[in-house]
Amino acid sequence: MGSEIGQRYFTREQRQAYRHKVLECLDVLEEMLHAGAFTQDAHRTGLEIELNLVDDDHQPSFANAEVLEAIANPEFQTELARFNIEFNVPPGDIAGDELLRLEDSLRASLNEAQRRSQELGHRIVMTGILPTVRLEHFAQPWMSDNTRFEALNDAMLTARGEDIHLDIEGPTGEHLDAQVGSLAPESVCTSTQFHLLVAPRDFARGWNAAQVLAGPQLALGANAPFAFGHRLEAESRIGVFTQAADTRPIEYANQGVRPRVFFGERWITSIFDLFEENSRWFPALLPETTDEDPRAVFAAGGTPELAELKLHNGTIYRWNRPVYDTVGGKAHVRLENRVLPAGPTIADTVANAAFYYGTLARMARDERPVWTRMAFRSAHDNFDAAARHGIDADLFWPGLGETPASELVLRHILPMAQAGLEGWGVDGAAIDRYLGIIEGRCLTGVNGADWQVRCVEAFEARGMGRDEALAAMTAAYAERMHTNEPVHTWDLP
Repeated sequence: MGSEIGQRYFTREQRQAYRHKVLECLDVLEEMLHAGAFTQDAHRTGLEIELNLVDDDHQPSFANAEVLEAIANPEFQTELARFNIEFNVPPGDIAGDELLRLEDSLRASLNEAQRRSQELGHRIVMTGILPTVRLEHFAQPWMSDNTRFEALNDAMLTARGEDIHLDIEGPTGEHLDAQVGSLAPESVCTSTQFHLLVAPRDFARGWNAAQVLAGPQLALGANAPFAFGHRLEAESRIGVFTQAADTRPIEYANQGVRPRVFFGERWITSIFDLFEENSRWFPALLPETTDEDPRAVFAAGGTPELAELKLHNGTIYRWNRPVYDTVGGKAHVRLENRVLPAGPTIADTVANAAFYYGTLARMARDERPVWTRMAFRSAHDNFDAAARHGIDADLFWPGLGETPASELVLRHILPMAQAGLEGWGVDGAAIDRYLGIIEGRCLTGVNGADWQVRCVEAFEARGMGRDEALAAMTAAYAERMHTNEPVHTWDLP
């Protein structure tokens, strides 16, 4: 959800003061990096999953406040729209059999949340975009009661100076073309976020590796082929989120001004590169300052919160994002991976995590890493191709050229993931289970997006209209989601 703030509107003087404070925080961050003032621990992971609430007809339920009250578990929190909640998993390690334990724990928590939701007439669906949500649903009060969300909505629309324009054409020719006067479209994009604690000296290698992996990762995990009634890209969430959070008027976009949803444009040599870009390229959206003097705190031997830098960083939506934070008086940095949608199942989610963490661990320690043999633009193009075509995408890889995503993963990336997990100390049974799920997707050519499309096509072939088919598919999806059987094994209703 991001840090809460205390006010909705800001003055020009506050914006100017905030800019100076962010740059001061940036200077202190640089001093801390040079001084080695960070925990050097590694191999700590974290997970966030954004979820959708639906009613008995699998239409969005704008009732997250009452559902969260019923769930009464601090791991579940509010999200942007009233039909969203967020599931936050405490950080841990994945060595030994911890991945298997994680799956059991996540499933148990989700089962209990589902039980309590159903008592109120609501259900939980875990997918990249809820297939039944339509723009008409946002005619009612849709935003969660949260000052940060209200302020962000105001700031983004003010910066843009006009309504948000959604303009996405899918590979079959279906076209979404809509003007929306709020951040409502952003709220439909529900994701899975992987966190990895990284020693600062290793961050650049980890981030570069994550950027390389983003294309294959998204191709395997695409799970949002429908948006607002249209069949669009395999992972339509990428395009919807990018356009919904775009604060640039079209003239600024034409000039090449960078968007706030940002893949990046170069390989980095330090985590400082990313924080510096964020601070110098992007104007503030939520310019709330604190009384902390970060330089004085650090000079006195303390650990500054760098609250302004953290708040600003949270309003720039890199698909692989740097995070500065403090726990127990110690500073650390994390790599936050925001590439994947939610779902389809907990088993699929943990398999995605194993694939990501294992490949990243192996790729980041290569003597001649992949990114040294690959143009950054190629990594970006892979990401775009994966968003559009999902598991059917062709991706570039050094030494191979354009290769089908499934073949690339099976022959070249899965062995890296296995080596990385083995080096991490993950048990063989866990490796076999979760990389076996990834292998199954590659061999069948089925991920969440593929299943959703085939299911809707089957219902439409029986004479259903699009809305009816999407509701029927969502019902079938939700039923299978709660069995926890991997999506590549699902039958069609």
